[in-house]
Amino acid sequence: QLQASGGGLVQAGGSLSLSCAASGRTFTTYTMGWFRQAPGKEREFVAAIRWSGGNTYHASSVKGRFTISRDSAKNTVYLQMNSLKPEDTAVYYCAADTSYSPAYYRVERYDYWGQGTQVTVSS
Repeated sequence: QLQASGGGLVQAGGSLSLSCAASGRTFTTYTMGWFRQAPGKEREFVAAIRWSGGNTYHASSVKGRFTISRDSAKNTVYLQMNSLKPEDTAVYYCAADTSYSPAYYRVERYDYWGQGTQVTVSS
């Protein structure tokens, strides 16, 4: 139901854009989020956007470099990643929260997850 795409290999300082499209059975979405998981590490919050209103939130580690956005007509959320660093290397997941919560940064809040897309940043 959530299909993420756009990952790949890029040199440090480069840019990538991720997309996540919702399809199939429709559900009410309050928040869409992007998370990432590097080998041997826990899944961590990257960014989130409120579907109604468009308020955005970014982790401090990516603030100023990454931007989350959405296209409601296409049921798609994006993550523009600029000035990429080797430490951004991870599998990136999109997720949907179908009920409102202030804890947009918590993995366990999200009900639906995409399959993940690999982002590799070489030094």
